[in-house]
Amino acid sequence: MKKIRKRTLQEWIPIKQIDKEGYIKLKNDKIIKILKVSPINYNLKSDLEKESILNSYKIFLKTCNFNIQILIQSNKEDLSQHISNIRKNISKKQNKYLEEISENYIKYINKINFERKSSSKNFYIIISNENNKKNQYAQSEDFIKNDLKEKYFKIKECLSRTGNAVNEISSKSETEKLFYSFLNTKKINNNLIQLK
Repeated sequence: MKKIRKRTLQEWIPIKQIDKEGYIKLKNDKIIKILKVSPINYNLKSDLEKESILNSYKIFLKTCNFNIQILIQSNKEDLSQHISNIRKNISKKQNKYLEEISENYIKYINKINFERKSSSKNFYIIISNENNKKNQYAQSEDFIKNDLKEKYFKIKECLSRTGNAVNEISSKSETEKLFYSFLNTKKINNNLIQLK
């Protein structure tokens, strides 16, 4: 009976290296850059503002005539510190009515958190150089990085019109922390990253 060899995490992940500026070189020699988007709360906007945001977003999609991947990471909120603070305040007050209300509130937020309704979301855009094999080898890494930098500025400019802030993940340590948050599912419950 042939023994099946398990693949290591390094073999499974398509990453060859991450440089000091946060650029990621994949095993197929494609270079990618990750951008973090700080979104606005669309639901709090007026109808006129919503229409303006949607029009700006349409312009963003038309202007960015290159491949992008949008990635959403959803993390369940850790409310333990908040609950601990409530309990400390209850013990100081010594008021039965307030204690009952506080305990009901704690049950309520625990229930919401358990049902995954209480979560924070992080939004990322992944940009890459075009994977044209003939042209790819003629392009230097500096040329590709400059191309990705231009794409970043184009995305930043377009999305700023919608009210969203865009920042590049610009260091090796930031990039590693981001991958850790996606791959360490025991501590953080989120979506799996898909890089092609």
